[in-house]
Amino acid sequence: MVKVLILNGSPKADGCTATALNEMIETFHGEGVGTELIHVGNKAIRGCVSCGFCSKNGRCVFDDDLVNEVAAKFEEADGLVVGSPVYYGSPNGSILSFMDRLFYSTSFSKQMKVGAAVVSCRRGGNTASFDVLNKYFTISAMPVASSTYWNQVHGFAAEDVKKDHEGLQTMRNLARNMSFMMKAFADAKEKYGMPKQEQDFFTSFPDGK
Repeated sequence: MVKVLILNGSPKADGCTATALNEMIETFHGEGVGTELIHVGNKAIRGCVSCGFCSKNGRCVFDDDLVNEVAAKFEEADGLVVGSPVYYGSPNGSILSFMDRLFYSTSFSKQMKVGAAVVSCRRGGNTASFDVLNKYFTISAMPVASSTYWNQVHGFAAEDVKKDHEGLQTMRNLARNMSFMMKAFADAKEKYGMPKQEQDFFTSFPDGK
């Protein structure tokens, strides 16, 4: 069975973001996909300090939250869904700090793990937040799952999101597309192996030219 790890970056366990993610979880289960939901938005999460500890020790230096625990789950998962509310046109600061440390401190290959970002807001800022979260996937060779609209829901409270029928439809279609991708990639990995990745060049222009 393929498995997807789901991160709720909202401070609220049962708010707008959770409503969207729960719609996906129900659909994943209908598609035979295993899920694990982890609530990270209610934790006091500090940002990455670029200390280099993880490159030598394989784990983040800070044990103030779930980063190291989630890293092990992420390595075993076939896909990752990250949900966040919109704060001032960007994802919640807690989930951004969490994602910075999760991606920076993990050396295992994320190639072909499927990624999906989900955002919620009252009115605006969704697409900007959506773009920020997707960049974690695209820098890590993770194919990004899409739906029939941008992966977003609207509402000031969970009850509002439940009335956003198009938004919830988008979540269901996203989960179905993501399920298909994870299953297809698992089959292709067995049949063809993984795509070759080159790592020979790292452009930094240290001479200033």
